[in-house]
Amino acid sequence: MKQNDSPLSTLEPGTVQREQLRARLLDIAGTALVVVLALWTAWSVLGVVRGGADAWVYCGVASALLATVLLLRWTAARRRALKRGGPDGETPSVRSPGR
Repeated sequence: MKQNDSPLSTLEPGTVQREQLRARLLDIAGTALVVVLALWTAWSVLGVVRGGADAWVYCGVASALLATVLLLRWTAARRRALKRGGPDGETPSVRSPGR
């Protein structure tokens, strides 16, 4: 086996596989964060319904964090789609300024 034939050579910096791995790991971490924040938001809403003393504060913070993370994930996915050439993998259409 030659030195360049190692199975990890495809994960060297600058390769497509490395970028795909990075995007996949960020997607998994982002999904986990959204799930945790959604559960926290649901739990704090339940506290508001039950009449908890500080439940409104927790509900507001959890909702704001969840909205922020969802917005960041949406913009990142949109940026990745545009970088690849559009949501369907095609070249994005260019709109004229008059439309």
